Amino acid sequence: MSLRERIPDDMKAAMRSGERERLATIRLVLAAIKQREVDERITLDDAQVLAVLDKMIRQRRESIASFQAGGRADLVAKEKAELDLIQGYMPTPLDETALDALISEALTQSGAASIKDMGKVMAIVKTRAAGRADMAAVGARIKARLT
Repeated sequence: MSLRERIPDDMKAAMRSGERERLATIRLVLAAIKQREVDERITLDDAQVLAVLDKMIRQRRESIASFQAGGRADLVAKEKAELDLIQGYMPTPLDETALDALISEALTQSGAASIKDMGKVMAIVKTRAAGRADMAAVGARIKARLT
């Protein structure tokens, strides 16, 4: 079952079981997916759905940091609950050794020799690690290896 089909099924299950917070978060996810489909006039595949979920995760992390700075523990708890649920749809993250191996493979495949080639390496890594690694951290690792 694709991710695009699993999310509505989870929404129905949350409705049946009366889990209001879970239902609200799943509806937010579906709304974000449908909004992108309408905007681009396409049906999203799993990779594109993962990109939408990744964006939502980044938004939740930024919100949590802002709410913590503002002393809003109630909103922090709400955002963390949403973050946990959204992360449940993401594939298992890559561990450090697998990520290093992926970066090394991308470096050799692209023939990168300097920081100017970072875009080529990032493009390769991004397609292979979609949704399984924080691309900002991956970018920092690649930059360190190229300098």
